[in-house]
Amino acid sequence: MAKILETAVQKRFSDIDPFQHVNNVSQQMYFDVGKLEYYQKVLGAEVLLGDLRIVTVSTTTSYMGQIRLNDEVRVTTTCEKIGNKSLTLLQQLLVGDQVRSESRSVMVAFDFAQQESIPVPDAWRARLLAD
Repeated sequence: MAKILETAVQKRFSDIDPFQHVNNVSQQMYFDVGKLEYYQKVLGAEVLLGDLRIVTVSTTTSYMGQIRLNDEVRVTTTCEKIGNKSLTLLQQLLVGDQVRSESRSVMVAFDFAQQESIPVPDAWRARLLAD
């Protein structure tokens, strides 16, 4: 597996439901915070703004435990698999050393000028596999 990037997450008041849990929609946003930092630090910001970008085509999430109002949360992000035109990101929301939820996202390399998926660029592949 490629390197794991860990990102601290700042909870907002609006993330908390009446039972003092972080709601599931907010947890998805926490995963997005981790993805953004992963793209910027591992793949490079051009995957968000360039002609060749990365787009999400599928996401699955499993919830293993509650995240409460006073819990300190962090998200880990790593590339679990690289295929020809896609890659799979594995992310976990952690409180202490306990996984509270886990998400897998299938991402594709996409040429916005041509409006089609493309093979994962060699430069991206090299960055994803670098230690």
